[in-house]
Amino acid sequence: QVQLVESGGGLVRAGESLTLSCVASGITFSIEDMGWYRPAAGKQRELVATINGIGITKYEPSVKGRFTISRDNTKRAVYLQMNRLKPEETDDYYCKAAIQEEMPSVGFNQYWGRGTQVTVSS
Repeated sequence: QVQLVESGGGLVRAGESLTLSCVASGITFSIEDMGWYRPAAGKQRELVATINGIGITKYEPSVKGRFTISRDNTKRAVYLQMNRLKPEETDDYYCKAAIQEEMPSVGFNQYWGRGTQVTVSS
C-alpha cells in the first residue's frame, strides 16, 4: 500500500535551516501534487508549500522567499528547504500527495505522512 515517510525534522536555532524530505513507497502509477502542511490554531492543517507534477509551486505568504519546495519524480520524493527559521514555525510538518495507484482510469487518492517535528529555539 502507499505510504509517505517524512524525515529531516529536528532542533535548530532561530535563523538556521533544515531540509525536510518525504518519500512515497508502494504502488504509485502517477503522483500529481505534493506538498507540506502544518497545523494552524483553530483551523485544519494549513498549506506551507505545494508543487505540482510539472514544477509549479505555491507558498504560504509568510514562508515565501525563505522556503523552497522541490521534487524528484524518479525518487518519488518531495523536499522542503527551510531557511532562516523562526521560533513561531515550531510545529509538526506533514507531507501530502495525490496519487494514482494503478492506471490513468483510476482516480487520485490523497495520502498523508505521519509528520516530522521541527523545533526552532530562540
